[in-house]
Amino acid sequence: MRVLHVITGLAPGGAEHQLRLLLRRLPHDCEVVTLSNPGAVAAAIRADGTTVHELTMSSNRDVSAVVKLRRLIRDGRFDLVHTHLYRACVHGRVAARLAGVPAVATEHSLGDGVIEGRRTSTAVRALYLATERAGRVTIAVSGTVAARLRAWGVPARRISVIPNGIDAAEFRYDPLRRAAARARYGIAPDAVVVGGVGRLEPGKRFDHLIWALTQVPGATLLLVGDGSARRSLRDQAHRQGVGGRVVFAGSVGHVRDLLCAMDVFVSPSGHETFGLAVLEALACGLPALYAVCPPLEESGDESARRLSRDPESLPRALRAELAGLAERGGARRPVPAIVGRYDIARLAESVGCLYDRIVPAPERAESKGTPR
Repeated sequence: MRVLHVITGLAPGGAEHQLRLLLRRLPHDCEVVTLSNPGAVAAAIRADGTTVHELTMSSNRDVSAVVKLRRLIRDGRFDLVHTHLYRACVHGRVAARLAGVPAVATEHSLGDGVIEGRRTSTAVRALYLATERAGRVTIAVSGTVAARLRAWGVPARRISVIPNGIDAAEFRYDPLRRAAARARYGIAPDAVVVGGVGRLEPGKRFDHLIWALTQVPGATLLLVGDGSARRSLRDQAHRQGVGGRVVFAGSVGHVRDLLCAMDVFVSPSGHETFGLAVLEALACGLPALYAVCPPLEESGDESARRLSRDPESLPRALRAELAGLAERGGARRPVPAIVGRYDIARLAESVGCLYDRIVPAPERAESKGTPR
């Protein structure tokens, strides 16, 4: 089966890395098209041997992308189109319908009134629903996302819940990587490091984490990611007297080295639709604190500590975890079973089965003697 994956961009991010991992395990002939910002993940995907096409969209209203996608789908004789993220889903499903090819979408980041970190409007929802009908199935990465899709008006019969997955081996703790990462960012070998990973945007609530640092003397905060709030977060850190204890690492291609450099992981965001970063931290043997993480909440798993809405919850939990760290002599924690439950191989198998249901073997272009 030939599958064209359409994604909004390929800068480092959760959905982008999910696609990279999925492509490695799908037993199909896959290609990728990015509508904007090819980024570092595009290079990683190409290094794995997958063709990446680049389209440059000027805005969400650039309908020329639909024409270009339709041509690419037909010329490439693809059997199925799989879209990822809002812009790609809207344009990609329409292009697939015009090309006469079935489409499936994965909804990675449909927050409570938020898509890809931005507030939604009635018009945005209406466009999403109108184009959703051009596809066959929408994959929700968690029960939380599925519930929000239904609340938007997507029929339950058109939603399939297939959780995100991780390759735990990619996040295995390595003391040599820890030492190298700390040296790279000027962090002392014996420093106690609290870490956070994600886009530096207001909704991620890293300002809460900087404030909590003022209540945890001696700790260093390592923030991995970039975004529009970087300057304001840096200014906040200096105003609150912890500027010398906050390290802004910026965006990185893969977070393993920096997770190894941390001692406690915190995800303060209240708008996570999956919380993949928490599972990645657990895979690295880190104690983790989180505000929202559907895999842990939906399963009742207690491998990480959930924060309450009490403003004091975060600094209090941090002090408790750092005390536990001292009792363990700085040793990592065992990787919990919940990590294995979300192994990427299971995701790939479930997605592959969905493909086979949508496009049975006799209907595939590769079995036909003439182009579409």
